[in-house]
Amino acid sequence: MKSKNDPRHLNRIRNIQALFAWGCGGNPPEDTDAEKIIPKIGEIDNIIQENAPKWPLDKINKVDLSILRYALWELIYKKESPSKVIIDEAIEIAKEYGTESSPSFINGVIGSAVKKIELTDLQ
Repeated sequence: MKSKNDPRHLNRIRNIQALFAWGCGGNPPEDTDAEKIIPKIGEIDNIIQENAPKWPLDKINKVDLSILRYALWELIYKKESPSKVIIDEAIEIAKEYGTESSPSFINGVIGSAVKKIELTDLQ
């Protein structure tokens, strides 16, 4: 993350907030990528479950779940930024908006998923 005012960082936060609103039963703002992400939530949630098997989705902190959903969508479907950048951003946002354990949880789940994605891409 270059700065907290970087437009890409602010866009990621806006998208995570939109996913959080949607996850709580609200309508996400129209100026976000939520309409592209929501149809992929089932696939993304399966990836989260594979990489955090001890945590049922309904037990994951809603902020953490929104960060994971956005970061995995960006890694798998958007593919505009290097995976290291996406992971770093997710961890920084987790530090800012999540709990004390959020950054390590986010890092572990995304790191595990990235390894599996990279192995699949090699085969």
